[in-house]
Amino acid sequence: MNIVLENVNLSSNSGPNSFGQKLHKYLPHVGATVDNKETPDAYLCFIESTREKHNAPLYQRLDGIYFNTAGDYTVQNANIKRTYDMSKGIIFQSNFNKDLTFKYFGEHNNYAIIHNGADMKLIENTEPVNIDKYENVWSCASSWRPHKRLPENISYFLEHSNKNDGLIIAGSVDKRFMHDRIHYVGELTTQKLFSLYKTSKYFLHLAWLDHCPNVVVDAHAHDCQIICSSAGGTKEIAGHDAIIIQEEPWDFSPIDLYNHPPLDFTKKVKNIWHKNTEPDMMHVAKKYFDFISGDINGS
Repeated sequence: MNIVLENVNLSSNSGPNSFGQKLHKYLPHVGATVDNKETPDAYLCFIESTREKHNAPLYQRLDGIYFNTAGDYTVQNANIKRTYDMSKGIIFQSNFNKDLTFKYFGEHNNYAIIHNGADMKLIENTEPVNIDKYENVWSCASSWRPHKRLPENISYFLEHSNKNDGLIIAGSVDKRFMHDRIHYVGELTTQKLFSLYKTSKYFLHLAWLDHCPNVVVDAHAHDCQIICSSAGGTKEIAGHDAIIIQEEPWDFSPIDLYNHPPLDFTKKVKNIWHKNTEPDMMHVAKKYFDFISGDINGS
């Protein structure tokens, strides 16, 4: 079976595209070819398609839709919903992602929930970065928009770390909070991020209403203990030992995403999602292949 990836830039390291790189690498190991120059048996479109028609069944991988009242989310969602309606099947990154999309687009009669996966082979061959200055290394990484909550990550670190712990922050940061145990390293390659994760004991991701962040999947695969919010899908891939900060439930109504509520770090709950995920990208690719090939062969 040849699966053609649509709306994927294999030279980009953004969240969706970095996952596209993993699928492109691992699908051939589970029985598929991924060749855009050959006739497709199926299309796998990331988020939205620009085509009017496809000459093979179309499957949509959704990593989120728009609901921010700061923009015209109906217009922003229009082509994503068009792709949703014309797709034979939908792959959601998380249960949160599925529930949100059903609320805005209506239920789809053919879907699978497949969490993102980590490149375990690459992880095995990664050497940790040498940071011998600290007893414990904490880290976080993101495209630092307001709802990713960098200030809250920093506050949690300062309140809960020991005096011999250090925090490494990856990603471009506009406004820096200066502290002698906090270090900003800017944008890192995947290999350097993995080296950082392999050295880290804790990984902070207190983002509000995130769907299935690849940085958390990768950090958890490196055995980092994840600290995240209960709001959104992050908890679904954070692992059994994750520290979850409980937030008020959200009813999926449109909201001002960048005007997030405060966090109460004392409201910690156990993670009930840890039995539902498999971080190895080989298994994740097999789930993609099984869903698409089984659906086509069964139709």
